[in-house]
Amino acid sequence: MINLSAIRHLIIDMDGVLWHGDRCLPQTPYFFATLRELGIRFVLATNNASKSVEEYQSKLAGFGVPVAPDEIMTSPQATAAYLRQHAPNARVYVIGEAGLVQELQRQELTVVPPDQPAGATHVVVGWDRSLTYAKLAEACLLIRAGATFIGTNPDVTYPDVRGIIPGNGATLALLRAATDVEPLIIGKPQPYMIVQSMERMGGAPTDTAVVGDRLDTDIAGGQRAGLRTILVLSGVTDRRLAESSPIQADAVFEHVGELADALKATRRCAA
Repeated sequence: MINLSAIRHLIIDMDGVLWHGDRCLPQTPYFFATLRELGIRFVLATNNASKSVEEYQSKLAGFGVPVAPDEIMTSPQATAAYLRQHAPNARVYVIGEAGLVQELQRQELTVVPPDQPAGATHVVVGWDRSLTYAKLAEACLLIRAGATFIGTNPDVTYPDVRGIIPGNGATLALLRAATDVEPLIIGKPQPYMIVQSMERMGGAPTDTAVVGDRLDTDIAGGQRAGLRTILVLSGVTDRRLAESSPIQADAVFEHVGELADALKATRRCAA
C-alpha cells in the first residue's frame, strides 16, 4: 500500500496517462490543477522518443496545462546524457524522429547522416513512425559490424487514439532477431531516468512515487528505483492484467482524476 499523504513528488508518464495520441484525457487538466494546488512537484518522464521537450510543452499547453522545461524528462534526454558520459566521441546512427536527433546534438554528439552511415560506432533506436526497411537494414549491418546497440525504451506497444499500435520495443525485437544482439535500454524499466527525475525535484524515495499505465516499464522501473508506484488504467493495462500480473503497483486508479481526488482526500484528513 501507499501513504498518499506522504507524497510530495510525482514522476508521471504521459502516453496513456495524460492523453491517447493527440486526444487529451478529460481528467488531465484537473489533475495538474490539483498538483499545483497541493504543492506537489512533478516531472513528466516519458519513454516516447519521438518528441523534444519543447514539443511536449507545446502539446501540454494546447491542453491547457503549462509546464516548465525542467518538469519534462524524455528517454532521448536520458539517452543523450548516457552517451555524453560514457561515449562522448560516439558517431551515432539513429532510427528515430527529430526529437531524438535534437537531444543527441544538444549533447554535442555526432549524428551520422542517414545516407552515410559508414563509421558509426553506435546505433540508437527510438520510436520512428517513418520506419523503413532501408533504415532497419543499415542498423542491422552496423550492429553486426560491432556498433553498440542502444534502445531509448522497450515499450512494445503504444496507446494511440485508434487503439494499441506497435511501439519502439517492436522495432528492437526485429533488430534483436536479425543480429542476435541485445540492446542496452536507457528508458524505463531501467531506473536511470526515474532516479534523474527524482533528483531533479530534490525528492527522496520516502516522498516520491511513479505514476504510469504500463506494468512492465513504469511500475517495474519505479520499483527498481526503490519508489512507490501508482498504476492508472487509462492506457495499456486493464483491470484483469493489473490483478493477475506478477508486477503489482502499490495503488491502482482508473485515471489521474481519481488519483487527484485521493490526493485531495488525504490532505483533508491530515489537516
